[in-house]
Amino acid sequence: QVQLVESGGGLVQPGGSLRLSCAASGTIFSINTMGWYRQAPGNERELVASITIDGSINYLDSVKGRATISRDNAKNTVYLQMNSLKPEDTAVYYCNVAGRFSQRQRFSAWGQGTQVTVSS
Repeated sequence: QVQLVESGGGLVQPGGSLRLSCAASGTIFSINTMGWYRQAPGNERELVASITIDGSINYLDSVKGRATISRDNAKNTVYLQMNSLKPEDTAVYYCNVAGRFSQRQRFSAWGQGTQVTVSS
């Protein structure tokens, strides 16, 4: 099994910054894609940013220029730095990691979610 532990959420004022972290542990043969999703009340879960093992990155249009995703492969950890936060960034942020338990078995694991609230 693979466990994800997220940290870094909280209450931030508009215009502020925060950094989310997500560390994966357990039976991991390899990790391909690591990403962050978010879900606001009444909305569907949406991809905020993702990064593959070869460094390919995707961002949600509304966070481009304000978010930076990065990963530390030695630590099986992915980070999301968000700046110039807006009230509409308020949501529960979830980490997702996709990889392999072995050469034949794939996994996709979700973190427990961390609340980000942007408010004055």
